Amino acid sequence: MVVLATKCYVTGESRRRTLQSLQSQIENAVGDLAVSLDVTVRDDGFPEVTVAGEDATAARNVLREEWGEIGDLAAGDRGVGTLESWDEDGFVLDAGESVHIPAAELGLGPGDPAQIRTRYGLVQHLPLEFVAGDPSRLSDRERDRLYDWRRGAGRVNVNSATRAEVRATVNRAGHAQDIVTVERLGLLEQSIVCKDSTDPPGLLASIGEYLPAELLCVIPE
Repeated sequence: MVVLATKCYVTGESRRRTLQSLQSQIENAVGDLAVSLDVTVRDDGFPEVTVAGEDATAARNVLREEWGEIGDLAAGDRGVGTLESWDEDGFVLDAGESVHIPAAELGLGPGDPAQIRTRYGLVQHLPLEFVAGDPSRLSDRERDRLYDWRRGAGRVNVNSATRAEVRATVNRAGHAQDIVTVERLGLLEQSIVCKDSTDPPGLLASIGEYLPAELLCVIPE
């Protein structure tokens, strides 16, 4: 069994579509491995995948690599948690239990945690990799990823929507030619990667009316 480090927090028809999408993603990830899969969602929103079959060990490793895993961590272990809240003291991640990342351990440049969150487009529930400890900190790999976002052409990050829903919204708003791709960050967290000529705030303003979601821009340095 693997508990994936990404959350399903929508309800109704959106939840049904999200779980269908997750099932397809998991099946694609394990490919031709000889396994059977059963996907459920825990009360805290984390998907739980029961894996059986002769290639079960390999399949579990694939799922851990693709999504990260919720489980017990010792000091120095890398884990993944979803961004749940932030205040002047730092970020709180949900990694099956609350993990506090103090402001001094974010390692993402100047500003208070709220300003850093906005600057890097960190929508709520975004999966973030951290190193467990006292205190815990964002991992070097996570910091590098976020710094790379600011060196690119710009992004619009979105939560509460699948990748297919975000792509359909961009198309509906007439901006298919203005983006490079929609990058999957989590089950319901996506990043619209803009072309060099595209203004991220302008794109956000255009698609925002179609998406009942949090949207944040990443503006290139």
